[in-house]
Amino acid sequence: MPVKNSLAEMQPEIAGWRRHLHQHPELMYEVHETAAFVVDRLKEMGVTDITPGVGKTGVVAVIKGKTDTRGRVIGLRADMDALPIHEASGVDYASTVPGKMHACGHDGHTSMLLGTAKYLSETRNFDGTVVLIFQPAEEGGAGGKAMCEDGLMDRWGIQEVYGLHNMPGLPTGEFAIRPGALLASSDEFEIKVTGKGGHAAAPHMAVDTTLVASQIVVSLHSIVSRNVDPIKRVVLTVGTFETDSTASNVIPHTATLNGTVRTLDPEYRTMAEERVRQVAESTAAAFGATAEVIWTPGYPATINHEEETRHAAEAAAAVAGRVIDNVDPIMPSEDFAYMLEERPGAYIFLGNGDTAMCHHPAYVFDDDAIPAGCSFFAELVERRMPATQD
Repeated sequence: MPVKNSLAEMQPEIAGWRRHLHQHPELMYEVHETAAFVVDRLKEMGVTDITPGVGKTGVVAVIKGKTDTRGRVIGLRADMDALPIHEASGVDYASTVPGKMHACGHDGHTSMLLGTAKYLSETRNFDGTVVLIFQPAEEGGAGGKAMCEDGLMDRWGIQEVYGLHNMPGLPTGEFAIRPGALLASSDEFEIKVTGKGGHAAAPHMAVDTTLVASQIVVSLHSIVSRNVDPIKRVVLTVGTFETDSTASNVIPHTATLNGTVRTLDPEYRTMAEERVRQVAESTAAAFGATAEVIWTPGYPATINHEEETRHAAEAAAAVAGRVIDNVDPIMPSEDFAYMLEERPGAYIFLGNGDTAMCHHPAYVFDDDAIPAGCSFFAELVERRMPATQD
């Protein structure tokens, strides 16, 4: 596998950075120590154009190539935040912070981008500018959106943008990508059902909110089976069902449902919201109750651009020898989607081997993937902005 030799030699140092970050996880936008660690490493490499505090706690750094004859600017992004999970990996560098863990490999992503920065700052074998994006709050906080709203793309003149995510189940160091939708959008809903509370012995004098809410749950699941093209992907899940009483002899006055809708198609995202409202309100009305729907938009679908996906696949194949270039999309969401809405680009999966899945307390990032991840970023830069001849 033609990983760049200097990056293979850096692997122990980069793995050391990752294990340090793994021991000191931070959540959402509170990634102050992580961001400071990133800034310190960049300064040690001789990178001088560093801007912290972008999108609250993000870090942006700029590395110039030996030349800049065409004005090309490419953004490379890594996420920095951890998850509120108690670690059960058993590794000797486990989290030192109870209830917080890098269970999605963002410590690996950040470290690989730092490794790429070290390589690029030493070689500068490209014609143009690389913008390194270290992002907070991917795990539910829309840090990618916050950085974009803080002017990320325009302030640094980014023309195209790329990111990667480790993938358990794919052999370590291999790559998978597809043009179009790669990951799903994710929206949340809350449905508050109000009936008429009463005694369990006199249901005729009440409006049974538990029954109404149960009918709504059943009816919601008909949305996908009867409103969505069978070859498309939409997932609707009701995750919680709570009433205002825990007594067995009480008909509750209210019940609250919470759930999510995920889809790869923007048109079905709009349809799902409309149908959830219609089904909830109409079903409640049929039983003499009311339903209030609160819809909270989440991340949009992560949609890779055609040409940039081809560039990413070519770079990955140059590193790994081959690439799965039409991998099946998956239904988790990813806020790199906001960056792809602002600029053309692509998101790619990097194999993490036979490990526990992301968001699992026993998940472990495979440090053997580091040279491939760094080499992908470096190869992509050198291919997209080839150095001019002296």
